[in-house]
This record gives sequence, C-alpha cells and structure tokens, in this order.
Amino acid sequence: MHRLLQLTLDLFGDSQAPAPAVEPPLPPAKVRGVAPTPQGMAAPAQPLRAPDSRTLVFTHPRASREIVLGDVRIAYAFDRGHRRTIGFSVGTEGLAVRAPRWAAIRDVESALQEKAGWILRKLSEARQREAQQEAGRIDWCDGAQLPFLGRMVTLRLDPTDRQAGTGGLLDVGDGSADAPQVLRLALSPDVGEARIRDAAQAWLTRQARRVFTERLAHFAPQLGVQWTKLSLSNAATRWGSASADGSIRLNWRLIHYRLPIIDYVVVHELAHLRVMDHSPRFWDEVGRVLPDYAQRRKVLKDEPAPRWG
Repeated sequence: MHRLLQLTLDLFGDSQAPAPAVEPPLPPAKVRGVAPTPQGMAAPAQPLRAPDSRTLVFTHPRASREIVLGDVRIAYAFDRGHRRTIGFSVGTEGLAVRAPRWAAIRDVESALQEKAGWILRKLSEARQREAQQEAGRIDWCDGAQLPFLGRMVTLRLDPTDRQAGTGGLLDVGDGSADAPQVLRLALSPDVGEARIRDAAQAWLTRQARRVFTERLAHFAPQLGVQWTKLSLSNAATRWGSASADGSIRLNWRLIHYRLPIIDYVVVHELAHLRVMDHSPRFWDEVGRVLPDYAQRRKVLKDEPAPRWG
C-alpha cells in the first residue's frame, strides 16, 4: 500500500521553536564504538539513587533512571530499541530518553550532559505551560467562561431557552467589539459538569469546522494548492497535520484563539502541500502569505489553550 507522507505542527510550537518538542537525535558518531555488554545484551536500567542535597525538580511518571544536569536532578524515562542514535523528547510528563540497545549508559549520560541546556529549558517551559493551562481550567457550570475566537464567552444554562435549541446559541449582544458574548445552552444547571462540557464542546467543534473550512478556502488559492479533506483532531500534542494527498487535520481547540492565530496554523499546513518539510523554502511559502508568521507562532506558543477535563 502506498504510504502517505505526513507532516505535523506540534501543539507547543513547531520545528523552529519546539516547546516542548522532540530533540533531533545526536548523530551516530556520538554513540559509535561502544562495546556491548556480555552476550550482546543491553545493560539493565538502574534504579533511582537515594536523594541527595539537590532537589529533584522533574520526575517522569515512568522514570527508571536519574541524572544531575547543572544543579537539577531529573528522573527520566529510559527505553532501548532498534535505533542508531540517542534521542530525547520533552513533554508535559518530563524527559524521555531512547537509545540503541548496544549504547553504554555512560554515553547516554554524556549525551544528556551535552544537551543539558536544551533539556532544562524545555522542561521549564513545559512546567510553566502546564501551570498556565491548569490556571485556565474551565469550571463547567452556569456562568463559566471560555475563550472563543480570542474573546471570552459566558455560559448561560436554561432548559426553557427555546432559542438555544439543542445545539446552543451564541448571543453577541449589540455586536460591538466590547459587547459581552453569551453561549446559551438549553440545559439545567444541575445536569452535571460532564454534560455541560460535552454540550459546549459540541458547539465549539461545529464552529471550528465552519471557521477552518472558510480559512482553508481563503488561503489555498494564495498558496496555489488544493486541499481534499478536513478532519478535526483532539490531539494532546499537535495543532495540525498535512498529508501529501491533500488531507488536512486541525485541532478543534484552535477555535479558542483569535483568527490571525488560526490563520497561521491553516497556512502552515497548506504550505506543506507545496513543501513537505520545514526547509527554508517551506518558510518562504508561509512568509509569502503571512509575513508576520513568527509573531503569530509565538502567541500560539506563549498563550496555551484552556485545560478541559
């Protein structure tokens, strides 16, 4: 079966500014020449050492090893597999390290020390983002607030509201830029958080499909490409992806952001239909349509969407 080429836009940034993201693996030369353990078996992961005077700041839930980088102790997830290089990834869970089966632990730790600055910076960014998302967690009740296209919307629950119907209705007041916006749902306030959340999400995803379709149709001719299908994603770590067959996937949570930020992700994915990598030619395509894409990308990185749950 023909395998489609697909590129993705990370939820925390993109190839030029991952936060958190996957660190490109070290070249093979960094781990070549290491003698395998007896019988060619990889050395088993060592248990965590006893705490010392340093504070263990970052702990991955699957941590099996730890290391001190600078003055920070980090417990990280460690896996071996069929690969040629040592690779790192930093996400909300913490640091994960993958290594070839034959790589010695001393070489893994040497690679970690070499990338210490990058690892510590990304761990700090991930923790800060986690705190921002937690602070923005939505309290699913009558009067709750959530962002829609960059503006706060207040939930109003009323089971007798016929205008709201079964799908919800956005009341924009007099339509002015500073008029309060209300999302009216025909629900009783005592139905429970899960049902309120699901009703709000259903309304938001419908709006997301409508807005994303409009923006794809607007920008595709400017880039000289044709998209074939739009799918909505609920991915935890990706804003969007594009496949060589013209399929576009966009995270519905983008609907929380202002239109210029949505447009950046739309143009990013459409540009991949011309250039299926993140080479300078790709960024030239993005910049040709959105000269200020770097500023828009920064907003997407620095202003996390609210946490659902």
